[in-house]
Amino acid sequence: MAKRTSAGTPATVALTAAGIPFAVHAYDHDASVTSFGLEAADALGIEPERVFKTLLADTDAGLIVGIVPVDGKLDLKALATAVGAKRAVMADPAVAERRTGYVVGGISPIGQKVHLRTVLDETAELFDTVFVSGGKRGLDLELAPADLIAATDAVVAPIARP
Repeated sequence: MAKRTSAGTPATVALTAAGIPFAVHAYDHDASVTSFGLEAADALGIEPERVFKTLLADTDAGLIVGIVPVDGKLDLKALATAVGAKRAVMADPAVAERRTGYVVGGISPIGQKVHLRTVLDETAELFDTVFVSGGKRGLDLELAPADLIAATDAVVAPIARP
């Protein structure tokens, strides 16, 4: 994977500044599609279990980022347990956009406006590289799971369900 040095999105800027290698994969986003992660997997010809979506949950421990495969769902109870919270509900999309600086469908776990506690589903460690949003619809970043963990300060836990 080549390291990118151009300006790009906050996610690519953060990875470049941290010296983390990544590859950029752009595709034409169809505005009528609402399953952004599955669209990315299909457009890039990648198996969906290697493409991860970034979701925000509101917990009694604050807003938490959950990163799970696009072909699964975020297990809110497991996410709460992973961060020592008692409960978790999906965050309001407008709140997610304000806190991350990204639009829904393009929320990257990297380079967010406000650093939030992050939990990565354990299945990410099954792959040499995974894909996450690059900070806008139609842009994914490929990087090693260990580098994603380092870039987001994530903990790894079983937070996805089919």
